Amino acid sequence: MTEKNEQTDPELTEESTPGEIFEHYRFVADPGQGPMRLDKFLFEKMEKVSRNRIQNAIKQGSIKVNGNIFKANYKIRPNDVITIELPEPPYEPRELVPEDIPLDIRYEDDYLMVVHKPAGMVVHPGVGTPNGTLVNALAFYFKNMELPVKEGNALDRPGLVHRIDKNTSGLLVIAKTAEVMTHLSKQFADHSSDRTYIALVWSEPEEMEGTVTMNVGRHPTNRTKQYGFKDPDEGGKHAVTHYKVIEPMYYVSLIECKLETGRTHQIRVHMGAIGHPIFNDDRYGGDKIMKGTVYTKYRRFVENCFDIMSRHALHAKSLGFTHPITKERMNFETELPDDFEQVLTRWRNYIATRTKQ
Repeated sequence: MTEKNEQTDPELTEESTPGEIFEHYRFVADPGQGPMRLDKFLFEKMEKVSRNRIQNAIKQGSIKVNGNIFKANYKIRPNDVITIELPEPPYEPRELVPEDIPLDIRYEDDYLMVVHKPAGMVVHPGVGTPNGTLVNALAFYFKNMELPVKEGNALDRPGLVHRIDKNTSGLLVIAKTAEVMTHLSKQFADHSSDRTYIALVWSEPEEMEGTVTMNVGRHPTNRTKQYGFKDPDEGGKHAVTHYKVIEPMYYVSLIECKLETGRTHQIRVHMGAIGHPIFNDDRYGGDKIMKGTVYTKYRRFVENCFDIMSRHALHAKSLGFTHPITKERMNFETELPDDFEQVLTRWRNYIATRTKQ
């Protein structure tokens, strides 16, 4: 689903007042959108907004589909345009502040840039992180140049074609022109781009290679998490992850994941859903000992690994796409960060010692 003119956390008021009406949100349903209740569709799309507030706004006529007012049980159809219109002006993002933050640039030409984002860096400003982000760094680097904004993105996300989580390290492509933004966004949307992640997960999957197909959407009760819907009719968006075990180590496994779709937290949700959460993923259960003995020595070893890599063990290792201007197929790879390598070395040594006993 493509979002347009999205602002942050609108007030879905209990009362409406006469006068000028302002559009706060606009959502456009995907061409392949399946039937879904209007209130549920918006609940999945809008962070920090309760379903009750959405239903109240629908009753008051603040939410329209294709310009018309419907009840909460209206079933969303492909290409439907859903708008939220309120009597107060929408929140405008604060001015983006350029910051002199070093960028790890892996490739750059007149049309695009490929950067390596370190773990711990937020990609774009948001609630709680108004600065210190990759976008703040880009604003400084391109201070004499106006980067394009992807259709549906907020104005404080210039250049961003895609994102990765704060604590995920790895590669991102940045668009410098509107034409390049459009072409790259289409490649990500139609899955003609290639994205490969490396992850350390708990235990060993039964199959050395596999595919997880499970809708991913906002968690029904915890709005900070995403959720894997086993029944696609229950909600979420279609999501597919292909995985391959690179190095099984009994307690943990090093795996490669290839994204067919790119949903928020997709790999983390999918691997957790099949019983192999990402190592030290505190949001999806990987920060607990999921495999191994209860002995103090082993527990201390795992806790020491957690201390070394104090984030989830996920790295966006490779990125491939067709250059929108030259039409050349471009592929980029990046090394594992030091914390990831250190933890891998420790697990390899631990397994080697265990097998000798």
